[in-house]
Amino acid sequence: MEVIFWIATNIFGTPAILLGFIVLLGLLLQKKTTSQIISGTFKAVIGFLIIGAGSGVIVNALNVFEPMWKEVFGLQAESLGQFLGQEGFNARFGSAVTLAMLVGFLINVLLARFTKFKYIYLTGHMMFWTASIFAGIVVHTSGDVAQWKLVLFLAVILGLYWTLQPAVTQPFMRKITGNDNIALGHTSASVALLGALFGKLFGNKNNDSEKIKVPKGLEFLRDSNVITALSMGVLFLVGAVVIVTKGTPGAQELVAQAGEQNFIMYSIIQSLTFAGGIAIVLMGVRMFIGELVPAFNGIATKIVPGAKPALDAPVTFPYAPNAVILGFIGAFVGALIWLVVLGSTVAYIFVPTMIVLFFHGATAGVFGNATGGVRGALLGGFFTATIVAWGQFIMVRFLISSTIPDTAMWAADSDMFVIGPIIRFLAQLLF
Repeated sequence: MEVIFWIATNIFGTPAILLGFIVLLGLLLQKKTTSQIISGTFKAVIGFLIIGAGSGVIVNALNVFEPMWKEVFGLQAESLGQFLGQEGFNARFGSAVTLAMLVGFLINVLLARFTKFKYIYLTGHMMFWTASIFAGIVVHTSGDVAQWKLVLFLAVILGLYWTLQPAVTQPFMRKITGNDNIALGHTSASVALLGALFGKLFGNKNNDSEKIKVPKGLEFLRDSNVITALSMGVLFLVGAVVIVTKGTPGAQELVAQAGEQNFIMYSIIQSLTFAGGIAIVLMGVRMFIGELVPAFNGIATKIVPGAKPALDAPVTFPYAPNAVILGFIGAFVGALIWLVVLGSTVAYIFVPTMIVLFFHGATAGVFGNATGGVRGALLGGFFTATIVAWGQFIMVRFLISSTIPDTAMWAADSDMFVIGPIIRFLAQLLF
């Protein structure tokens, strides 16, 4: 009994170790070399731990951004309240999330093997964030759910989603790529579909975005780190200027946080810190996913020969690079509009995370261009901002406020916002 308790606590109860064990097992099953096994296992564990460190950096920057813009809009200054946060949530439920990812992937493989939906979802970092956000919704809704129940529930939901999402988008994906070799495996599927549908209704597919020339000076828009730093820098700067000139007690309290440093410079540093925190998290995700996905893929290809890989959103970008930029522009403009609208109407400070807006807006732009040309690409981007802005508000305020609202403010994605209320309903029904 003591041995079982030790294993439950130190392996299944420690997410980083459990993840390393799964990677180790996958590499052993593929008969990798000793060097590859050691390297892959350690990189997976270290990458997972880096995520927690980066999350802390992001939260600290958001603790400046949110009260700043609340004061700009004259809203009552209030924090997000008591919540676990990503690091605390991982400590308590990370093992369940990791196991749900594994079992959910196996369900995806089995469904691909025995149904007509021959798609294997291989966008590992999206698998992790989707599992985390859905787990956060379940725990917020139903409290401390038994781990086996949480794992089973999440695994079934994820397995179905990872199988059906590529199938739903594939008709438009064939139009974009001109073949049936690859599928889209990404949480931007909902806005991609909206882009394609509204592009068809209101666009003009003959006005293809690839027939226009985009200035080389806009090439920096393809670097997510740069656009995150620039866009958040602008928002922090505008907010800081308003605060410095406002002179209210709340504004003076915020300025005092900078100490001896000029508040405007302090705010700019916070915006760059936010971008740095995201870069740290993404580095950690890339590190552990870089080892986890090959382990999954090696198993999948042996069980489902001939299956189509469902891949990350950037696989669509080379087919319409101008639509990528147009989609992001539409998303960025929409984000600024919704920032003002949400702050003025429902007293919520929308965090327009550029990672989400870029990749989702760009994907929606490519899909929108396929059916509606330039107008379809811009509409796809705008609808992305709409889903992300209002979805973030609903998610943070009502679906996940006690668990990981901090993560939902920058890492939750379009499909998660769309499916989130369904997860809440099912959790209320089953737990």
